[in-house]
Amino acid sequence: MNALDSLVEMTRTLGDPQNDYVVIGEGNTSMRLDAESFAVKASGQQMHNIDADGFASVYLEPILGLLDHPPTSMSEQKRITQSAVLPPNALGGTEGGLSPSIEVSFHAMLLQECGVKYIGHTHPTAINQVLCTEHAAAFARQRRFPDEVVLCGPQSLLTPYGDPGLPLALIMRHHLRQFITQYGETPKLILLQNHGMIALGDTPGEILNITAMAVKAAKIFAGALQLGKATRLPDEEVQHLYKRPDEIYRRQLFVEDSKTH
Repeated sequence: MNALDSLVEMTRTLGDPQNDYVVIGEGNTSMRLDAESFAVKASGQQMHNIDADGFASVYLEPILGLLDHPPTSMSEQKRITQSAVLPPNALGGTEGGLSPSIEVSFHAMLLQECGVKYIGHTHPTAINQVLCTEHAAAFARQRRFPDEVVLCGPQSLLTPYGDPGLPLALIMRHHLRQFITQYGETPKLILLQNHGMIALGDTPGEILNITAMAVKAAKIFAGALQLGKATRLPDEEVQHLYKRPDEIYRRQLFVEDSKTH
C-alpha cells in the first residue's frame, strides 16, 4: 500500500457511517507528501467513499504565508490558495480543478508546527455533545482512565470557536504555541469548541486510535455526568501513566503496528 492509498483508507474509515464521526461532507484529512507539499481532502468530497481523485496536493509555503500575512479580502485568500495547488497528476489522480478543503490553512499549520505526517479532523457526535456544553474545558484538561492518557496524551488542547477557514487556523496557532510553551510538547488531540476534534499522528493507525479513544472518553464523560459528578485521575497519576516505560513501549507498538497495515 502506498502513502496515498493509506490516506484514502484512513479517510474512508473515519467517514464510515457506523462510526458516527462525520456525515455528508463533514471532516477532512491530510498527509505530508514531502518537505514542500501535502495532500488534503478537496472541498465537497465525502469521506466515506473518497478515492485518490478526491484529494488536492498543495504547496506548503503559500498556505503558511496566509497565516503570517492574512489577505484583506476573501477573493485574494482564495486566489493564493488555488495558486498553491499542484497539478492533478502530482497525486496520480485524474481530476482537475479541485479546491482544497476550507480548512487547508490549519492543516498546513499543524503539519508544520507539530511535525506530524497525518491529520484527521472529524465531528463525532459523542465529542460534540461535550464540546457544546460548559464541560468542554474539563473534558479537554482532565483524564479519567489509563488508555485515554496513553493514546490521547496527558491533556488535549482546547481552542475557542472560530469561523472555519483562516480565522480558525489563526486562533488555533495562537493557542497551540501557548500549549507547546507551557508543556514542552505538541498535543495529540485538539478539541474545537462547538465544532469537533483533530487527531495528530505519524501513521494512519495512530489517527484512528486517537479518534476512537477520544470518542470513547467523551461517551464515558457524558455518562458519568448523567450518573453524578465525573471523577478524574489525579494529575500526578496521569503523568505517571504517561511516562511509565511499559506504557511508552505500548504506545510505540500501536504506532509501529499501524505502519504495517
